[in-house]
Amino acid sequence: MSTASNNVWKEMFLEETLCDAVIRVRDADFKVHRLVLCEPSTYFRALFLSEQSAGQQVYSFPDVSRHVMELILEYAYTSSIVVTEDNVAELLAAAARFGVEGLIKACCDFLQGKLCSKNCINTWKLADHYNFRNLKEAAYLYILQHFEEVVDVCADFLQLSVEQLADLIGKDELNVRKESFVFEAILRWVEVAPEERKGYMPTLLTKVRLLLMPTDYTVDSMCKNHLVRSNIQCMNMVISAMKILRGSALGRPPTPTRLPSHVLLAIGGFEGNHVSDKIELYNVRTDRWKTVHRSKKGLPEFSGYAYLGGNIYCVGGCDGNLYLSSVLRFNLATQTWKEVGTMHKARCYVSVVVFDERIYAMGGCDKFDTFNSVERFNPDTNQWTLIAPMRERRADAGSAVLHGKVYICGGFFLDDVFSSCECYNPETNQWTYIAHMETTRTAAGVITYNDQLYVLGGYDGRRHIADVAAYDPSSKCWRTLTPMLHPCSNFGTVVLEDQLYVVGGFKDDNDQLCSKVERYDGKTKTWHPVQDLGTPRGAVNCFAVERIPHTTAFFS
Repeated sequence: MSTASNNVWKEMFLEETLCDAVIRVRDADFKVHRLVLCEPSTYFRALFLSEQSAGQQVYSFPDVSRHVMELILEYAYTSSIVVTEDNVAELLAAAARFGVEGLIKACCDFLQGKLCSKNCINTWKLADHYNFRNLKEAAYLYILQHFEEVVDVCADFLQLSVEQLADLIGKDELNVRKESFVFEAILRWVEVAPEERKGYMPTLLTKVRLLLMPTDYTVDSMCKNHLVRSNIQCMNMVISAMKILRGSALGRPPTPTRLPSHVLLAIGGFEGNHVSDKIELYNVRTDRWKTVHRSKKGLPEFSGYAYLGGNIYCVGGCDGNLYLSSVLRFNLATQTWKEVGTMHKARCYVSVVVFDERIYAMGGCDKFDTFNSVERFNPDTNQWTLIAPMRERRADAGSAVLHGKVYICGGFFLDDVFSSCECYNPETNQWTYIAHMETTRTAAGVITYNDQLYVLGGYDGRRHIADVAAYDPSSKCWRTLTPMLHPCSNFGTVVLEDQLYVVGGFKDDNDQLCSKVERYDGKTKTWHPVQDLGTPRGAVNCFAVERIPHTTAFFS
């Protein structure tokens, strides 16, 4: 119905004018119009068509509360509803009962938007009960992707049936950093009712990928566990796995690794003496890189890159002596490039971030000038808009978003390398200086990590450096952290599974390309080497991307 029609019917409902039926619930009667209820509700449509009679027929539903029927009728007469955490469960049950598809969708959308580690199992069971397929699949995927946190914080995990638990832990998509966590999750589940559940240990242990376990853990923890030792089937499985693990790796049967929820993509930059034409994917479960896409030609040099909504944007850069204002968009699903809205200025060495579904392009330079101008791209309108300029002209600066503000650090202007940093507030459209870094830097990695602004490596005007510093907006101070393993600049940096990765870059005084990859653990404050890139690569950009739905094709 149109808005005007809705308003008329709503007024007639409130005034009880021309009503031709009565809906009687537990503690109230509602005079209604059959025609209005027929439109959104398949139940009422069938009911009214089967009992066509003169006068105000009374239809009783003693198990339905007044509050819920008020919401059903509100939706029927206005085509709108306010779903809340307090009413969604009861409202969804009523919507399913009365076949109000629009209301069912509103409730399911609400529940999907509220999915978290504490409620995902309950939502999964609720969707399964009513056979809401899309919500069930979304909740199930959430459980798989956040399994470690679900086990830790969700009380419903301990109430899963053995069939449900076995199904979950048997999936390749189960997102666990260590296979030992799966075994420990089983123990938690069994210990809730050990006499009743210990007999399920063999069934559940077959779902654990024992050949992915460290031998030390198998010997020191699994073999000594009383639930394993007291079950001959479990002991036989563990002993068989230990024999294989202690044997030759060449004869070891292949064991599929779990699939990560996110992968690392590396794009752009240089390989050898030419620009790179490929996208590489890093799988944190296998600690392996592989090339997943090659473009028809190399991408522009020293572009800025952004990831937004399943697309990678290549912003500006240069092609030989031609400085570019053009922007290319790569769709991960279709694996195709398309040119989108052009910037107001050609920008090489441009700094790019994403905030609030918009792409910011800051500073950069062309053949003649270095800029302090800033523009913002709206993918919905395909338009760039100039916003307030920075305080400094700067190129090859690092940038990131923290607490709703855009930060930019370092960079260069002519022969000067900066230690200055600025912060942009979108609400006021103003840039302000923050505390200077202790070290001048250009081509540094800047990223948000552990609720602070991290600045890594770069070039200080004389040499490549490995220094790392973090800025805390609450104290407005910088502090020095553990330096990287390798001094470098123009590398890719990304946070993946709470670890900070540094990928490739330039090293040494001759700007040699680097294939090294390392990661920082914020809990232990230590750096660790990671599998090298297939080939040395500088000026590379990296993103953590959801495996589902954006990179599933890369795993086929």
